[in-house]
Amino acid sequence: MPATPALRRTFAVLAALPLLALAACGYGSQAKENTEQAIAGAAKVDGLDSVRIGYFGNLTHATALVGRHEGLFQKELGGTTAEYATFNAGPSEIEALNSGSLDIGWIGPSPAVNGYIKSNGTNLRIISGSASGGVKLVVDPEKIKSLKDVKGKKIATPQLGNTQDVAFLNWISEQGWQVDAESGQGDVSVVRTDNKVMPDAYRSGSIDGAWVPEPTASKLVAEGAKVMLDEADLWPDKKFVITNVVVSQSFLEKHPRAVEAVLRASVKTNKWINENPERAKAAANARLAADTGKALPADVLDPAWQSIRVTDDPLAATLGTEAEHAVKAGLLEKPDLTGIYDLTPLNKVLKAEGEAEVDDAGLGVKS
Repeated sequence: MPATPALRRTFAVLAALPLLALAACGYGSQAKENTEQAIAGAAKVDGLDSVRIGYFGNLTHATALVGRHEGLFQKELGGTTAEYATFNAGPSEIEALNSGSLDIGWIGPSPAVNGYIKSNGTNLRIISGSASGGVKLVVDPEKIKSLKDVKGKKIATPQLGNTQDVAFLNWISEQGWQVDAESGQGDVSVVRTDNKVMPDAYRSGSIDGAWVPEPTASKLVAEGAKVMLDEADLWPDKKFVITNVVVSQSFLEKHPRAVEAVLRASVKTNKWINENPERAKAAANARLAADTGKALPADVLDPAWQSIRVTDDPLAATLGTEAEHAVKAGLLEKPDLTGIYDLTPLNKVLKAEGEAEVDDAGLGVKS
């Protein structure tokens, strides 16, 4: 079915999101980059001098934060240097992956899907899961005392078409309320607001609440907001993908051993996090402090950390559901996501580590 004019306008908006984000919010304007020291005397993996790894300074990217802080990526890469770049939003990270300035990255599901679709399935593969959960609807308890009170209020999401924006639009629809996805206007006012400025927006009263990831949700709670809904409660087994690991398809083809090394570090990091949650929390916060210049206070860090679950499983079925939600909201034509996953390297690593293999829900590369 051909797209309607309104839907075509929406696609145009989505196509422009990386440029809008770069221009308006400073996303990726200067991604912070630095390197570790390759292990002296160790062999280079696949003959590479370096592997370039990207992630956000965000607790939902805990695997990358902790793995870097504890040196686990560098340990697995040996004589190949681990280079890092931190990003503030998915579009700029996808842009870096497309341009060849990034090899592997931690990223949310919506940017991964959008990047895959806009390149006609040529620029990336999802090669692992990383985190589940960590998204909440938090509200001003003086203005919103129950979920039905959300109607008529101003609720923030981080960005038009991002993972939380799609989830909130879908939840609104399930309440029987109407909102124009592009403008955010309707029975609820959806106010697209950078996570960094949401606490100020909440304090000023320009928003009545937000559907946001951690640690932004807990930052708002520290400002007096109340958790009205944990998105995990809307999903089977309370699991849904919030962070994936993606790789450039050309890098995956040319350097499979380097990809396996990074995945081995990711698997070992997730195991260490689950076995040492308090030490891992401290490590993640120390890395955040190094990346952003400021550690999270305990009243933000503790509840935020508690709501995030690291996982090697990409929870592929939930990615398909999230894409369906974007279609339902009018932000996406029905996509063909077949081939977005290649979990062969991950399952090879998991088997070697004595862990159970994971499934791609029928969305893997066809042999």
